[in-house]
Amino acid sequence: MKHNNYVIAVPMGDPSGIGPEIVLKALGSSDVNMKRVVVVGDEGIFRKVSADYNISFPFDSVVYTKEEVAKALLDGATHILLALDLIDLSLFQYKVINGMSGKAAYESIKMSVELAQDGIVNAIATTPIQKEALKAAGIKAIGHTEILGELTHSAHPVTMFETLGLHIFFMTRHLSLRDACDAVTKLRVYEFIKKVDEITKNNLFSTSTPLAVAALNPHGGEHGLFGNEEMNEIIPAIERAQKEGINVAGPIGADSVFHLAKIGRYKAVLSLYHDQGHIASKTLDFERTISVTWNLPFIRTSVDHGTAFDIAGDNVASEVSMVEAINVAFRYIEQ
Repeated sequence: MKHNNYVIAVPMGDPSGIGPEIVLKALGSSDVNMKRVVVVGDEGIFRKVSADYNISFPFDSVVYTKEEVAKALLDGATHILLALDLIDLSLFQYKVINGMSGKAAYESIKMSVELAQDGIVNAIATTPIQKEALKAAGIKAIGHTEILGELTHSAHPVTMFETLGLHIFFMTRHLSLRDACDAVTKLRVYEFIKKVDEITKNNLFSTSTPLAVAALNPHGGEHGLFGNEEMNEIIPAIERAQKEGINVAGPIGADSVFHLAKIGRYKAVLSLYHDQGHIASKTLDFERTISVTWNLPFIRTSVDHGTAFDIAGDNVASEVSMVEAINVAFRYIEQ
């Protein structure tokens, strides 16, 4: 495929939040309006958001089956809406957590995955979903990564943040801080070093600089003064990986390692728990922090903000993160 033939899918997210709004705004932006995008979601919702906000309805083609998506792409359509019947507009409200919107978000993701598995699209860029709404819909998975892992039978998806060239991988995601600390074991750290090393062996990452492992404790524990996880778990894992020829350094204090990676000292950072890496990336640039999921059958990128129910329906949400998520998806599949 030539690069201009690549296509990505964008599921609408939770319609009671800002997902449909930022999708419509992103498709109208100069950075995205020539890229081939298949949006998956409820047609009535997108028409409502377009009318409520006086935003252009930016689709060349509205279709109702995967087969019609493929035909529309062959016919040269750029922006396609795969319209699913998901929302009863007489019951719909912005800003309200409810099972109908949770199920709609899930079904949009599921269809987007089918498009990728069938080879109709090359990647997926996701929009915000609401965990309580998923639960209200009877969906057990707590987030995108878990949903995508289940739908694709991928046992070990890996989350990475990309922010202005800074790459941060996460060893743990949605765990309490106590459970995340308990998860720092020699085996787990070693296995994640191996996974990240494998992922970063391509030309979108530096091949000459090492991977850095962030320390868990202040100053890397100071030889046991502030905790012994570095001595007992993290350093042995790093040394094992180094003996196998992996270019990895650490543990490096979390107060400096992200800055050092940002200026090019390291190709990426392995963050040992959720907030450790989130704080660094989102402080650097909140709107341009994009989540990338590896070890799926396709590339998945995502905005890394929430459904923003407080401003849903107000026509004030920024599309910057959505534009960035779409552009990062194309950059990875075009490499």
